[in-house]
Amino acid sequence: MSSLRLIYMDHNATTPLDPRVLEVMMPYLTGRFGNASSVSHPFGMEAAEAVERGREQTARLIGAPPADLLFTSGATESDNTAIKGVAWASAGRGRHIVTTCVEHRAVLEACRFLETQGFRITYLPVDRFGRIDPDDARKAISGDTILVSVMHGNSEVGTLQPVKEVGAVCREKGVPFHVDATQTVGKMPVDVEELGADFLAFSAHKIYGPKGVGGLFARRRRRFTPLLSGGGQEKGRRSGTYNTPGIAGMGAACELAGSDLQAEERRLRSLCRRFLETVRSRIDGVELNGHPEQRLPHNINLSFEHVEAEGLIAALRSVAVSSGSACANETREPSYVMKAMGATDERAHAAVRFGFGRITTEADVDEVVDRLADAVRRQRAMSHVA
Repeated sequence: MSSLRLIYMDHNATTPLDPRVLEVMMPYLTGRFGNASSVSHPFGMEAAEAVERGREQTARLIGAPPADLLFTSGATESDNTAIKGVAWASAGRGRHIVTTCVEHRAVLEACRFLETQGFRITYLPVDRFGRIDPDDARKAISGDTILVSVMHGNSEVGTLQPVKEVGAVCREKGVPFHVDATQTVGKMPVDVEELGADFLAFSAHKIYGPKGVGGLFARRRRRFTPLLSGGGQEKGRRSGTYNTPGIAGMGAACELAGSDLQAEERRLRSLCRRFLETVRSRIDGVELNGHPEQRLPHNINLSFEHVEAEGLIAALRSVAVSSGSACANETREPSYVMKAMGATDERAHAAVRFGFGRITTEADVDEVVDRLADAVRRQRAMSHVA
């Protein structure tokens, strides 16, 4: 067994549950077990108060009115609710949606599903850094466009999209605007008014909260057909028994993130700079994927010449990182995000994502660089590349 200490650098995938969040959740996992919809007795009233407190805390982080925030099972459900819900509610006046070719699969698969129902989808292209041109969004909007959906920050390569500019175009055109902000909420300032968002999706587990709960900001004047029907919770917008412990935890996680947002963003950006500069000084043939400046504060995605990500990740052993090549099956197809950016198959298959977070220290960064330099050297030696 390896004696190397474990280092977690996959914060884009998920984050550890903050002990302070768990402390807030525990009462609702034990004695305070009431159903928040059963407000005829103290058990239910106590749970309902926890839900509304969590709603206020969560809404505050994104600059939204609490009444416009509904709780879901996570960002995937939030994305699907916004995209399918708007499409179904608007089919009588239009069947065209604009999105990008580098969205998360929760958005892309929802759009592909709608294509089978007769909707028309425009997938905006990106440049070599993974960014769209807001003018392309303007040109794509037509008389029957019912929704524009653009992610805030790419989970794979870290590129930030010009969502504020796209939001302004959508407001000018009177078209609803959906933003997948899963990677940005709690990591950098996100304000629904500044972004011009009518719908904004995110998850608790990306910001040191529990898994299985997420949020969807849905502006009241924008109509959508609910994805789930049943007991009529969330004013009929999302039925299902409230996940009271999860909502309480999400609220606490949002409050903690907001209390230290700017300082933590600066710290993460500093760690990323330290990591990138040290890697480049120690290892030849390294390429940064994504935009060099307009990027997430906690993401670095690198391709190493003559090294495949799968082998490199295995060689790193006790460092938790992710492959940027997204080899999901035996065909080993390269990442659709990297390919959309014009990357070669070799570069796409060599991409590794490093995600920094609240528990990451400078010592972690330096140790990972040491291990990475050694792993790259060994991988290149095995492939007979000098």
